[in-house]
Amino acid sequence: MNPGLDLKEVLLACAEAVSEAESEADMATVERLMDVLERMVSVTGEPIQRLGAYMLEGIRARLLSSGSVICKKLKCEEPTSSELMSSMCVLYDICPYYKFAYTSSNVAIEEAVENEPRIHIIDFCIAQGSQWMFLIKGLARRPGGPPHIRITGVDDTDSSHARDGGLHLVGQRLSEFAESYGVPFEFHGAAMSGCKVERDNLRVRAGEALAVNFPYMLHRMPDESVSTKNHRNRLLRLIKSFSPKIVTLLEQESNTNTASFFPRFRETLDYYTAMFESIDAARPRNDRQRISAEEHCVARDIVNIIACEGTDRVERHEPFGKWRSRLAMAGFTPCPLSSSVAKAIRDILKEYSGNYRLAESDGVLFLGWKNRPLSTCSAWR
Repeated sequence: MNPGLDLKEVLLACAEAVSEAESEADMATVERLMDVLERMVSVTGEPIQRLGAYMLEGIRARLLSSGSVICKKLKCEEPTSSELMSSMCVLYDICPYYKFAYTSSNVAIEEAVENEPRIHIIDFCIAQGSQWMFLIKGLARRPGGPPHIRITGVDDTDSSHARDGGLHLVGQRLSEFAESYGVPFEFHGAAMSGCKVERDNLRVRAGEALAVNFPYMLHRMPDESVSTKNHRNRLLRLIKSFSPKIVTLLEQESNTNTASFFPRFRETLDYYTAMFESIDAARPRNDRQRISAEEHCVARDIVNIIACEGTDRVERHEPFGKWRSRLAMAGFTPCPLSSSVAKAIRDILKEYSGNYRLAESDGVLFLGWKNRPLSTCSAWR
């Protein structure tokens, strides 16, 4: 192996060979490049070496099989609930992507419902519900007393987040927290995929200010390129029909939805190189918690993007420009985020590397690493 080889170039060469092999059935070059990559990647190495290990895994999974069988062949097995939660907590601490989502949407929602006596929040990826503890605490301090808060938490019963005891435990935890702050509170769990959500599942009531949160999940909804049912647009139109006070959208700033294999591979390599570099800035290379966090919270997404096609590929990111068009077609208008939202995020970023960047454009926030935008927050009504 030539010690002067550039890992990124070899990864791209291998992906290009895979793309050609799938149409020409010439696997010799692919196998040769995979052998080279095997000696260049490492889950304990530099950011590009760690990312390369999971991208190589994605290539292998793509070549081994297709469809649902791929998931059974992955080396990064499904984590247990405790493993997943531990890994998510590590990522929450060492990089600001979750805090960016929680804080920006919380501040935007609190401002939008400032004078409302009754508030209904629909969260389409409730997970453990931790985000709403911050909002409940903030609303408990409202002059004249706290509002009545009702939360509808949507989460697929098959999802990793929902496995640790179910949504009723999330509701119980939030109810106890709200009670401790004297906040009138109700919780409704909708244990289903967003694709199955219908009007009656959300229990929207007259007289309540409705806030809807889409945190890093709408890209997993199949659109017109996957299904004639186009659940992505269907769900947006359903939410618009309720005339919400505010809708917050958090998404990765990446373009992998309709791209063919090689451009998608290249985009994934660019996006996750920046993410792995940002994670690397916070923990040593041999840190076991960091390795587990990357494996359980990031690797499966990477493998899915690279290995899967059709309905089996659930990670289908779109850049903000496409989301803007999609929401406009559903009847939404932009609700520019206030300077308070940006200030709250800048305060959080003081705890992290100076290589994180926060940019604002037409009331939309972009969080990035160096020159690469990674996440966006926008609000709509």
